[in-house]
Amino acid sequence: MRRQHGSGGKDRPVYMISVAAELAGVHPQTLRIYERKRLIQPSRSPGGTRMYSESDIERLRLIQRLTQEEGINLAGVMRIIELEVEKEKLEARLAEAQAAATRAERDLAQEINEFRKSLRADIVHVPRGGIVKRGAR
Repeated sequence: MRRQHGSGGKDRPVYMISVAAELAGVHPQTLRIYERKRLIQPSRSPGGTRMYSESDIERLRLIQRLTQEEGINLAGVMRIIELEVEKEKLEARLAEAQAAATRAERDLAQEINEFRKSLRADIVHVPRGGIVKRGAR
């Protein structure tokens, strides 16, 4: 469940453990426990200091809500997070499939139009009873 931290935005690691714990409303030791259980994986500074991003803080708040308000144990929280990650992957695959279907539909419509145009070019009006020589129009 490790995500790549980007150079900016919500995934940029900016908070040390004490600040992250305060923002999430938990004790710093709780963050270490969550890390050991792989519920959260903060980045590390070159000196080894845990650094948390805004996304990490959001996840910590979710974990707190699930455990404190919903009464879900940490194993359940882990499963919920795994399912969320899987759901996001499936949604991305669905979006890709929909885009591919849209492209295929557009390409097929274009081919149909080109085929229709080619048929129209081959159709020649011949008056009733008239004789037409090949190659002459």
